[in-house]
Parts: sequence; C-alpha cells; structure tokens
Amino acid sequence: MEQIIENLSVELKRGVQIIIVLSFLKEPQYGYSLLSILEENNIVIEAGTLYPLLRRLESQGLLEATWDTTESRPRKFYNLSKNGYIVLERLIEVWQDMNKNMDNIIGGKINE
Repeated sequence: MEQIIENLSVELKRGVQIIIVLSFLKEPQYGYSLLSILEENNIVIEAGTLYPLLRRLESQGLLEATWDTTESRPRKFYNLSKNGYIVLERLIEVWQDMNKNMDNIIGGKINE
C-alpha cells in the first residue's frame, strides 16, 4: 500500500513541477542555483529531473537561456521568456481552479 501511495504522490508532484520551476525563473538562475533555491523552499526536484525539464521548457520557447563565461566554469542561465510569463499565468489560473474544485470535493461541497 505504501508503494502505491508513494507512486501516486510522485505523479501528483510531477504535475506541478512546471509551475514551480517557471515561478522561480522570473529571475535568471542556472541549474545548481535553482536546485538550491528549491531546496531552501523545501521543494524536492532531483537534478536528474530538473535539467531535462529546463531543456524541454527552453525548447518549447518558455525559457530563454544565456551562457555566462566570465567565471572559470561556464554557466547556463535560464529566465522566463515572454511566452513563459503568459504560460505561467495561465497555468496558475488552471491550478487555482483545480485547487478550488478539489477543496470543494474533499470538503464535501460537491453534490454526489
């Protein structure tokens, strides 16, 4: 039973990771700095999940990426694109609607 709950919990979390990542990329961040910010906010997204997600969001035009080569180690910084802001706003609206509906369902306010 615990494994089923764990698997379903992972699926639920996966569904909101995009909103979380886009929300934290209103300011430019590179992968490791984003991982640190997420960790500081008690949000667990593994590096093996985050980096492919960043690349996918960039390829979808939701993020802009620039390389900083001024340090000894080049870093790729990600920032929301114009389309990224639009998509984030819409996803937040969808999330808020879903959250309201779930509160009603869980709270028993929906007619059965």
